[in-house]
Amino acid sequence: MWKETDNKLCKSFKFEDFNHAFGFMTQVALEAEKMNHHPWWSNVYNQVNIELTTHDAGNTITQKDRKLADRIDGIYNRFSDAK
Repeated sequence: MWKETDNKLCKSFKFEDFNHAFGFMTQVALEAEKMNHHPWWSNVYNQVNIELTTHDAGNTITQKDRKLADRIDGIYNRFSDAK
């Protein structure tokens, strides 16, 4: 579940290893580029942390963030289903 913290949508994702985490990030990057809406994220081994906020709207959560969050969840679900 995405959490609203400090005007950001935040969520952590865990994977079985670094390769799966990196593959997930690659898929998210492609989707973010299509939307021209890029997340802040970090990755350490099998964990990816993502924060979404809309800079153009004064660093607050907008529908653009919620839409990307839904797409990210869809990508994560595909990775989870592939296990």
